[in-house]
Amino acid sequence: MIRMSWTQVASIEETLALWAASLREIKKRIRPLFTQERVATNAGLFLEGLLGDEQRKTGWMRAEAAGDPGPWRQQAILGRGDWDADALRDIVRDYVIEHLADDDAVLVIDETGFLKQGKASCGVARQYTGSAGKITNCQIGVFAAYVSRHGHALIDRALYLPKEWTDDPDRLEAAYVPADIGFATKPKLATRMIARAIAASVPFKWVAGDTVYGVGDIEQQLRRAGKGYVLGVSSSHVFRSWASERRSPVRLRTSPRRGAHPTGSAYRREPEPKDRGCMIGATSNWLIWKLENQTTQIRGSGPAVC
Repeated sequence: MIRMSWTQVASIEETLALWAASLREIKKRIRPLFTQERVATNAGLFLEGLLGDEQRKTGWMRAEAAGDPGPWRQQAILGRGDWDADALRDIVRDYVIEHLADDDAVLVIDETGFLKQGKASCGVARQYTGSAGKITNCQIGVFAAYVSRHGHALIDRALYLPKEWTDDPDRLEAAYVPADIGFATKPKLATRMIARAIAASVPFKWVAGDTVYGVGDIEQQLRRAGKGYVLGVSSSHVFRSWASERRSPVRLRTSPRRGAHPTGSAYRREPEPKDRGCMIGATSNWLIWKLENQTTQIRGSGPAVC
């Protein structure tokens, strides 16, 4: 419904009316998640607060925007309210697909960090996050974004729990983590999100992810499902050809002069075009290698080659 404002010229008044109607529709969809009308109303006010123009979405700021005397109602939605977060995820996913569905869409998997100061937030630990560009105290969330020619939106999420959390039952209980939740790597969380998208008949043709997700489990899952994929791999990644004849494995290695390149008796390097451009600094290069009559593309990470 919102996409209509992108595809046709509309006045400010018409656009605002369209957004208001869409927001009412979303509130109506999530209403069955809440057993009490007042809780559903507070959830709607919480949603409006998230869409507000405040730079920081603290409980007090959301409460002020909602006209509440304090943040208790807003906090109750997240902490004390009894509702199904996974059911809400499915509602969001279905709404996104209604408006952005395309058979050539891409499912993008990536994680992000949420910087924290204390130790009580669920999953918080000293770990690397691209949000800070270093190892720091944070939570890590893995997300799946649906990207098509119509637009893009998140359709799934999962909180990463480090082993120091999953190995401490008392800490899990104090954070109200369900008893059946155990340790799962980020790629494992990604495979679950991909599986949920496929089970829900989400239309997409490709999956994209960085080197964190360029592992065998995700690749095999997508090959079995008949989906294309573009996954980053590290320079030490071992590549095995799917040619009919058995070939020796190829390991990408990096040198300062040549960048990432494989070694192996069955491969030879294609001549590099003389007019090929270059990038300064570390980059990821697509290298083309030929195995007899078969051309294979391997992504290698390393210094740029000029």
